[in-house]
Amino acid sequence: MTSLALRYLLDPAVASIAFGGLLDEIVGDPRGFPHPVRWIGAAIATLERLSRRIVICFHAGAKLERSLGIAIALGVPAATAAIVWGIMLLGDRSGYWPSLLGRSILIAWGLAAKSLAVETLRAARAVDLETARRELSMIVGRDTAELDRSEIDRACVETVGENTTDAIVAPLFWLALAGPVGLWTYKSISTLDSMIGYKDNRYRYLGWASARLDDLAAFVPARLCLVVIAFAATLRGESGRSALLIGFRDARKHASPNSGWGEAAIAGALGVQLGGRSTYQGKITDKPLLGEASNPIERATVERAVTVMRTAARLMLAMTICLKLIMIRLRD
Repeated sequence: MTSLALRYLLDPAVASIAFGGLLDEIVGDPRGFPHPVRWIGAAIATLERLSRRIVICFHAGAKLERSLGIAIALGVPAATAAIVWGIMLLGDRSGYWPSLLGRSILIAWGLAAKSLAVETLRAARAVDLETARRELSMIVGRDTAELDRSEIDRACVETVGENTTDAIVAPLFWLALAGPVGLWTYKSISTLDSMIGYKDNRYRYLGWASARLDDLAAFVPARLCLVVIAFAATLRGESGRSALLIGFRDARKHASPNSGWGEAAIAGALGVQLGGRSTYQGKITDKPLLGEASNPIERATVERAVTVMRTAARLMLAMTICLKLIMIRLRD
């Protein structure tokens, strides 16, 4: 029985999850290092430019633009999946260690717990306001030039809550179901949404399919994120009960079908209120209020949010390993 359990644990499909998570925990994504998301982003940008040239060349309207958007939304994830599958196949055919190493690197590249923590804390811990605004602009889409310290801290907590789904729970969810291919297919869909999945006039047709596909891919992980954050909050001495209650109550207030779950959960766990007025590209947006303003939002709040997020990442990693072990056992 012991040797059988060890064999399952050493299976590259299982061991690579642990090693990949450890690599992300230790190394993360240092600034300036090459990263597949940037390559995917460059491909999307190229396809967007090409699509717009085609529309102009043929004097076409919304119908062709929407069709090109659908092609991009399907083509980029399919190409990403094919490349990752090829890398895995090459590693698997080269022996145990190349297989383990290749899978582990693919997994570590696809997770972003450490980089999310590091980048968020850089903004929160910055001594002067200008540095804090500049660091925050690296991780959020809102305008940061006029933000005061409390608004910066609120934005930091919000980005931790929202990105716990995108950077941790969803990639690991799809990793559990479909291995590194599933993880990177999701990452490509998420990148598509972040680049062209807007509802403004520029992307209304070209980005429609990408936005809808991301809504579908993150639907279950976003709701799972609520539960994971609640467990993590309890382990860290925060209010897991409030995370669940506020999450279920307020998540649906968010304009996105998925983004509100992580934000509402972290707001409940920390006893703070998120949302309110923000500015995007010069336009003021009043976001729905999530949570109760029981406590002020300050740098210590950001530190607590990051602690809960990193604990949630470890919990989700352990859950992924357990699920993969069950799947392998059922397969055998």
